[in-house]
Amino acid sequence: MRIARRSTRSVGRFALLAATAAAGLSVVAVTVPGVAGAAPRHQARPTIVLEHGAFADASSWDGVVSRLQRDGYPVVAAANPLRGPATDAAYLRSVVEHIDGPVVLVGHSYGGTVISQAAAGLENKVKALVYIAAFLPDTGESSLGLTDKFPGSTLGQAIESVNYTLPDGGQGADVYIKPDKFHQQFAADVPADKARLMAAGQRPIAAAALQEKSTAAAWKTIPSWSLVTTQDRNIPAAAQRFMSARAHARTTEIDASHAVSVSHPGAVTRVVEQAARSLR
Repeated sequence: MRIARRSTRSVGRFALLAATAAAGLSVVAVTVPGVAGAAPRHQARPTIVLEHGAFADASSWDGVVSRLQRDGYPVVAAANPLRGPATDAAYLRSVVEHIDGPVVLVGHSYGGTVISQAAAGLENKVKALVYIAAFLPDTGESSLGLTDKFPGSTLGQAIESVNYTLPDGGQGADVYIKPDKFHQQFAADVPADKARLMAAGQRPIAAAALQEKSTAAAWKTIPSWSLVTTQDRNIPAAAQRFMSARAHARTTEIDASHAVSVSHPGAVTRVVEQAARSLR
């Protein structure tokens, strides 16, 4: 009975098409996805993975996340352990490998060091790298070494180190920006009330992480974009320009502090979406 009903409908459709054609009217062919001859489906948008840097957390991307989601992009604002490039890159790599489809990796500040190492060997998945006021280290370079390569950073006068005991009895050290220095040092163009909240919730970075040398530079094989912050007191603009030029990154400059994802989320989003659109 089920087969008979299908046949009746099919006959009815063909009769209707024939009658329409006979009347001199045009017939529109309808294609169905998955059927031979069907129109190709639009490529899915890449997932944007955002990696924060030192003295921040994933909430520093909130303004960027909301804009990307509004524009239809899937987004992951990953947590950064801030223990060292090898450890942090391995963690981020595990996040990326569990995402279906293409990925655009975005790193802020020390997060640039992390994405450069995490994306190495993942060229089939990570299609673009975006550096936001970030480090683009080469193999054998450290974040601290690149900061000191050019004058202009005042971070050394604004931080404090706090020692802690490791499980094996050894000693480690975490680095914070002093709360009374945070606004001017890290987020000078962010409203004072917001900067105070950021200072209270800042994530420390292991002192050793800033001196640990990178073992890979994915920007050598993956297209990259860079947003240079010209009023940056953490990573001098000259250092950012040097690294961006060396990586042949498509570079934009903005008159902003190091906390550009908070103070200018629209500008950051535009650079990220430029990279994402290049995948189509």
